[in-house]
Amino acid sequence: MRFLILAAVAALAGPSFSQAQTPAQTPTPATRAMAAGYKALMVCGALKNAEDAGGSRTVESVEANELVGIYPELDALVREMPVEVGERTVSVAWDPAMAPRVAVWSPDRGCAIMPVGWSGQAETVASPRPPANRDIPLAEPPSIDSPLQDAIERAFGGGYGERANTTAIVVLKDDRLIGEWYAQGFGVDTPQRTWSVAKSLAGTVIGAAVQRGEVDVNAPAAIADWSRPGDPRAAITLGQLMRMSSGLTSDFAGNRTDAIYFGGVGVDEQVTTWPLVAAPGSRFRYANNDILLAILSVAPTFAEHPPAELFHWLGMYDTWAETDWRGNYVLSSQVWSTARDLARFGQLYLHDGVVDGERVLPEGWRDYVSRASGPQPNGEQGYGATFWLFDKSEGIPADAISANGNRGQYVIIVPSRNIVIVRRGEDPANARFDHIAFTRDVLAALD
Repeated sequence: MRFLILAAVAALAGPSFSQAQTPAQTPTPATRAMAAGYKALMVCGALKNAEDAGGSRTVESVEANELVGIYPELDALVREMPVEVGERTVSVAWDPAMAPRVAVWSPDRGCAIMPVGWSGQAETVASPRPPANRDIPLAEPPSIDSPLQDAIERAFGGGYGERANTTAIVVLKDDRLIGEWYAQGFGVDTPQRTWSVAKSLAGTVIGAAVQRGEVDVNAPAAIADWSRPGDPRAAITLGQLMRMSSGLTSDFAGNRTDAIYFGGVGVDEQVTTWPLVAAPGSRFRYANNDILLAILSVAPTFAEHPPAELFHWLGMYDTWAETDWRGNYVLSSQVWSTARDLARFGQLYLHDGVVDGERVLPEGWRDYVSRASGPQPNGEQGYGATFWLFDKSEGIPADAISANGNRGQYVIIVPSRNIVIVRRGEDPANARFDHIAFTRDVLAALD
């Protein structure tokens, strides 16, 4: 068996960054710089966040998992570039005439990629993180020949997608840990990048601000650059950004923002510049920019209530919401979290936003994020407000929602069954994990 069972008792700034390189082409300096930034940030996040969580990763493990099967124009470059790991930095050389690309780690905020050419010094800051409380009540373990165990083995063995690389699975039912399973080299203390699962975390951060009375999802998003008289973007509401219906154009492929993610460009430098191409609320277009703008609009609340405060309140002590080098949160993708922390996140929605008797999210917030309001995507799932819906899936309750992310990150929440299913992966770009079939099988096994 290729996996371990642990506690089983229970798009781009412009043409210079967006042109893919064919094998016959010589990569441009911009492409090499982007590849180096990708590697520096990914190695930094994996190693430094794991270390702060009490776990450990190696560069070799990251190269074999996170850095396999990435964007084609960067894949070969990332494999060949040397990496140097310091106390709070990870640097990757990419051009003999230029400074290495550098990612800098800091407590609570994880790693940030510095701009091309940066040669500053990382500050030494003591970590203020509280001690982690990882206790989740345990349930009876599944038997070795149970239908649940069969689904788990299929997930780790490629049964839900050829070449899919499952790294962790956690299943909760009735607030008890049915079981958790990890691939070799991963465990309870192994954070992974959540990719677009972060969008659902962003929606939760916004929900907490709504509960505090600080923001209104039906009001225009508070974007200062849109405040000039006559700017049509000033009409875009926070809720439309959460529902991917802003009407704004977006980067290459609609959901890649490489200049921000790996190039060192600040969120506030780029995302406010895109023009409208459709009336707000009239079309669905999945885009990182909409969520980056939503978070930028509520950023003034972070001085008193940073995302880490909410995560700690939920018991998610091994979760890092990372920022760009200018301090803007990249909550469309750049959050690192353990599988168990994401299960706690799912529990928040099982209980309709209440933790230990205290309301964290507004009453009915779960209904709000799971309501298909306005234009909808094509494909297997509908979309609410930062969450995906199972409104087209037979065998799965209609109230089920999920947070989905690149490379096979899934948090499936089924309120009517009081179940949370977390699947983490490092699926290469040309592989796909069938999370709908997996969800159906796990639910059937727990019936």
